[in-house]
Amino acid sequence: MMTLEKFEEATEVVKKVTLKTKLVYSEYFSRQCENKVYLKPENLQYTGAYKVRGAYYKISTLSEEEREKGLITASAGNHAQGVAYAAKLYGVKATIVMPTTTPLMKVNRTKSYGAEVVLHGDVYDEACAKAYELAEKNGYTFIHPFDDLDVATGQGTIAMEIIKELPTVDYILVPVGGGGLATGVSTLAKYLNPNIKVIGVEPSGASCMQASLNAGTVVTLESASTIADGTAVKTPGTKIFPYIQKNLDGILSVPDEELIVAFLDMVENHKMVVENSGLLTVAALKQLECKNKKVVSILSGGNMDIITMSSMLQHGLIERERIFTLSVLLPDKPGELVKVANVIAKEQGNVVKLEHNQFVSINRNAAVELKITLEAFGHEHKVQIIKGLEKKGYKVKLEHPNL
Repeated sequence: MMTLEKFEEATEVVKKVTLKTKLVYSEYFSRQCENKVYLKPENLQYTGAYKVRGAYYKISTLSEEEREKGLITASAGNHAQGVAYAAKLYGVKATIVMPTTTPLMKVNRTKSYGAEVVLHGDVYDEACAKAYELAEKNGYTFIHPFDDLDVATGQGTIAMEIIKELPTVDYILVPVGGGGLATGVSTLAKYLNPNIKVIGVEPSGASCMQASLNAGTVVTLESASTIADGTAVKTPGTKIFPYIQKNLDGILSVPDEELIVAFLDMVENHKMVVENSGLLTVAALKQLECKNKKVVSILSGGNMDIITMSSMLQHGLIERERIFTLSVLLPDKPGELVKVANVIAKEQGNVVKLEHNQFVSINRNAAVELKITLEAFGHEHKVQIIKGLEKKGYKVKLEHPNL
């Protein structure tokens, strides 16, 4: 059973391995959704995510014999690092099975804590099956990333910290993959204050918990396709599912493209790197059907590789119409390019890239194509630049930016 006493015990235990992640009030997101929004920045934990809480507390409950057998788990990255780091502190061996799609940074960070990493499968579920196989073969003690009541209890300590710091919180938004974090947070929140609403947030491409709640039993999705790799789970936990049914007040889903914009907003307004799974609770804020409430969004992790960050920023700028590409046809005569550049300069547009195609027409003198990738302040500025070109007689065609 997940009791209040165990949550209190876990809260004391995890203090040994966690940093204080005090709530951050977000004026920007508060204004966007007309609520008072606070961020719980678990991306700032030493391992870059909340997962160390459940891993360390779980290991603390094991017998000496269970630890000496060696530990094994499966994870897309954050639980992997949590177990690897906790195992290192306890001085025991850890083997981590990770999907082959796991970002390189998460793989390398896991290895840096002394764990052995095995890459297997495209999604978590396939990696988990391999971990069970290795556990049986070698006698390892398996630590499930979410379908374990002790692990979920450790994760739930986040709720204790939130409510101590903000006793009048109305809503807590929590990312959902397999459901361990949502189980711990919602169960403890209801113990402490039944009036607090705890809402789970899933990626639209891997909404296994919503499907299970609708069916009234745990179901398995045919696929889990999302850029939120930490929550790309096809089957939620069976042990924790009854707690989810009882304590979670609802589920929201977020499409990948909204995570891209949320990443840009987080970097620009809070100077924080938050991975896609951690951004679910921020992207879902606009879906809340409430106003003037105190809302806490749990930022579950910040482990993201540089290449993914670069891609997220570029696509975020495109989504916000701050980067766009247009094409114009102009005569192939000296000075024509300067004319276009002058119009753009007058409208304060910034040219990122130019492509000059002389072969768009048989008659080069009549028309060549100029593709221009531009930086703007946003939608209104983009429209202003286009109108400026059209006033000069150029026929403008919008293209998809090819960065």
